[in-house]
Amino acid sequence: MKFGVIQFPGSNCDQDVFHVLKHVLGQETVYLWHKDESLQGADAVIVPGGFSYGDYLRCGAIARFSPVMRSVVAHAAAGGPVMGICNGFQILCESGLLPGALIRNKGLHFVCRHVHIRSETPQTPFTCQIRTGAALKIPVAHGEGCYFADDATLARIEKNGQVVFRYCDAYGRLDGDATGACGSINPNGSRNNIAGICNEKRNVLGMMPHPERAAERELGSTDGLALFEGLAHTLALKGCLQ
Repeated sequence: MKFGVIQFPGSNCDQDVFHVLKHVLGQETVYLWHKDESLQGADAVIVPGGFSYGDYLRCGAIARFSPVMRSVVAHAAAGGPVMGICNGFQILCESGLLPGALIRNKGLHFVCRHVHIRSETPQTPFTCQIRTGAALKIPVAHGEGCYFADDATLARIEKNGQVVFRYCDAYGRLDGDATGACGSINPNGSRNNIAGICNEKRNVLGMMPHPERAAERELGSTDGLALFEGLAHTLALKGCLQ
């Protein structure tokens, strides 16, 4: 199996993701430059965090027009797994691969700290090895991480089970205020405490927390490693069945 990590001007988490995939999990991993039109045969694509194109206009608004994103959209349409982390989540929403948008944090401040997120479903290639209801300790680092969708869109993704992660406390309990006020559990005011969602086909995941920053004991948590392990497991299983 082969992983591809996209690099945009302004990406700053690409090397972290590459390190986890290549050196922690021992998987074949390549960088994909934003001007590339080929995914170099990657079975899974990671759109990492950072400040693509300096976050000009709107976070992810320019990156969506990069040549490589046309290939990512085609890859996702064919059922290939795609994970967008932080700025990557913003880019996937701007590209139409995921519903909704990420807007300014309700507190209007950049938030950088460990949070807890509750896994809502094991029915994705990324969460297949994570118990439903498990509270994962993973850091966030964003100024525009408030997930927003209109009422109809929100109702649809909730009904379809597309919410993959919600902000919670260390025991998996949700903040009682899901109306958008920024509390101690919800770091940015996201509607319904949403920290990550998937598409209807469940092969595209977007999340604001950084699992690559919680993949080694020295970083204070290894909870994020489970997402990459799950994806590797899914790809390995798929390869065995082909």
